[in-house]
Amino acid sequence: MSAFSRRLCQGAFAIVSVALLSVSVAHAQRTALFESENKPDWKEGEVRFPPYPAPADLLAFDVSSSATASFFIDARSLSLADDGVVRYTLVVRGAGGAENVSYEGIRCETAERKLYAIGRGGEWVRSGNVEWARIADNALNRQHAVLFKEYFCRPGEARPVLDQIVRSLRYGALPR
Repeated sequence: MSAFSRRLCQGAFAIVSVALLSVSVAHAQRTALFESENKPDWKEGEVRFPPYPAPADLLAFDVSSSATASFFIDARSLSLADDGVVRYTLVVRGAGGAENVSYEGIRCETAERKLYAIGRGGEWVRSGNVEWARIADNALNRQHAVLFKEYFCRPGEARPVLDQIVRSLRYGALPR
């Protein structure tokens, strides 16, 4: 076999190996997600609403270079409960100055989010929707995907640490 043929075979072997590895990792992630969704013993902890956010406590984060709104997390509201849910107050400020304030949770184990309350006039109004929803990485709700993937539940990492989340929000998402 010529040197060229040997290199060609090695290159093909490397490509096939990488493809098989990526399929294997994807399968393992789907299996873990499926198993965690079907754990009958998981129970959501008690949820208490935090104080309404103050401007001095807001930490900005980038969602997209094309986003016209500004996005903030209230540092005082961030919590990581024993149930594995990262809870936080999200403030979305439109280009015209209008604000939407919500208290939400992200469950890293299942890639889901939940809206607990909406801010109105400086007070919390409990959400009527009590269901967890799958996080989708789309233009409409990209902030949830960014929080999930880049700040709260980074792929391949162990359970998030609250101090690390706050540092990432203050100084920018850590490189992967």
